Amino acid sequence: MNFNKLALAAALTMSASISTADALTTENSPAFIQNWSLGAASHWDYIDIDPVRHRLFLSRGDHVQVLDLPTGKPISEIPNTVGVHGIAFAQDLKLGFTSNGKANTVTVFDLDTLAVKQEIKVTGVNPDAILYDAFSHQLYTFNGKTANVTVIDAKSLQVVATIATTGKPEFAASNDAGKIYFNVEDKSQLHVIDVTTNKLIAQWPLAHCEEPTGLAIDKKNQRLFSVCQNKTMVVTDAETGKEVATVAIGARPDATVYDAANGMVYSSNGEGTLSVIKQLDANRYTATTTVKTSKGARTMTMDFSSNTIYLPAIIDQQFTVMSFGKK
Repeated sequence: MNFNKLALAAALTMSASISTADALTTENSPAFIQNWSLGAASHWDYIDIDPVRHRLFLSRGDHVQVLDLPTGKPISEIPNTVGVHGIAFAQDLKLGFTSNGKANTVTVFDLDTLAVKQEIKVTGVNPDAILYDAFSHQLYTFNGKTANVTVIDAKSLQVVATIATTGKPEFAASNDAGKIYFNVEDKSQLHVIDVTTNKLIAQWPLAHCEEPTGLAIDKKNQRLFSVCQNKTMVVTDAETGKEVATVAIGARPDATVYDAANGMVYSSNGEGTLSVIKQLDANRYTATTTVKTSKGARTMTMDFSSNTIYLPAIIDQQFTVMSFGKK
């Protein structure tokens, strides 16, 4: 091949490389849509979406505020959820649950009417993350100050087990096939629960992760995504516990979402950014872009029907929900 052909081949290769990088940067990159201002500043933690009824649930210190989607119109509140952290949904039972960190209880409510049905005392202190496992029809609260997990039968609403951990449990995820995974923040570990026995069956080190918080799962490829305080997302094989990848993210992350339809992973970072990561295959990931949000916007949820991401923050002394997606 002569010089001109070599030069042309090199130019074409470079052009293809640039085009691919540009495509990765822009493909599925969420853009700012709007802010919803919801009154005076308040404490908040996790937020979640009921995809059946198209409602956004916001933990707000001593109550849960419920908004209609996609309008953002406030429609109701779940009251007396003191120190509320998280919300979980049992669609098969038409029940919702909140983890009330200061009351050490779970509030049970009707998903259709939003009426409170019952309050359940947990077997630990400061129930933080909360997860309903449809495979076992059990509800799990991850109790931050007592290093244990309370298991509740979601049909009878009775506590059926308490599982000891080695440290502070954080976000959890289910594979919908008999296993629950959760980060242990102060030990930099991933733990695994067998839901048929409610026993801890694995404790995996997260060698390149400091203080893991947010956790998401790719159920098809059996991959777990832990976001860590050393500005790293660690990808773990959910079958073996082996680390398969690490990706740089922003500072002070507290939530992550996996978008299976588009092969994207997102990390919401308290520094005021959203890290956008493309899944190339089960073991390869690349950070494509960083979207500016607002300082303190550390938790999020995603409406997969509209590909819209929602993040709460305090903006101009108002509790605000920001939305990002395709305009």
